[in-house]
This record gives sequence, structure tokens and C-alpha cells, in this order.
Amino acid sequence: QVQLVESGGGQVQVGGSLRLSCAASGRTFSRYAMAWFRQAPGKEREFVAAIWWSEGITYYTDSVKGRFTISRDNAKNTVYLQMNSLNPEDSAVYYCAAKQVPPMDYRSSSSYTRYDYWGQGTQVTVSS
Repeated sequence: QVQLVESGGGQVQVGGSLRLSCAASGRTFSRYAMAWFRQAPGKEREFVAAIWWSEGITYYTDSVKGRFTISRDNAKNTVYLQMNSLNPEDSAVYYCAAKQVPPMDYRSSSSYTRYDYWGQGTQVTVSS
């Protein structure tokens, strides 16, 4: 049984930083892609970033490029999302997700319907 457990959310001021963690268990994830999505109240779930566990290939949505970094620690079976220069538009519940690869391209990585496993989410609030 695959389990994804997010942590690291919280409240920060504009310009601040947070690092989200997603601890994965229940499977060998070398043939999986891991992603972060977010959902603000009244909005659709939005792709943030994805990483191919074995190859380290990454994708980002345009609004977070240069500010967010997705990475993984193979030994800890954990995926991270380092978020810098946060602004109020980044406020949302952030979800970790996993899907098998291939394919690994931006289109398949950014579609939440392609992901089989989800965490419970962690709240990020950026206040001005």
C-alpha cells in the first residue's frame, strides 16, 4: 500500500521560505514520478512541480520557476519542495502525488488525472 505523507506547511510572510516534505512508503519508487500540486479555495488543483525519481528529470509550472525547487532523497524515500520568495498567490493546500513512469514529459507530469497516489495535503499560507 503506497502512502504519501506531507509535512512542512505553515504560515509565512511575503518573501519568506518553506520546505515541504513528502515521505513515501509501500513501494520501490525508482519507476515513479513524484509531483507537488496545490489547490486554493474555489480554484482547481494546480500543478506545481514534478521529478522523475530515478533520472532526476524535473518540471515546473511557469509561476514557480526560479523560486521553487523539487528534489528527492533516495535514502530517505522523501521528496522535497523548497519554496522561496513566497507571495500570497502561493497560499494553498499542497499535495504530494505519485505516478508510474514512463511517460515522463511535461504534459503527463502536469495532469493530476495521471497520478495514482495522493497525500493528505499540507496548508501553506503566505501573509502580507
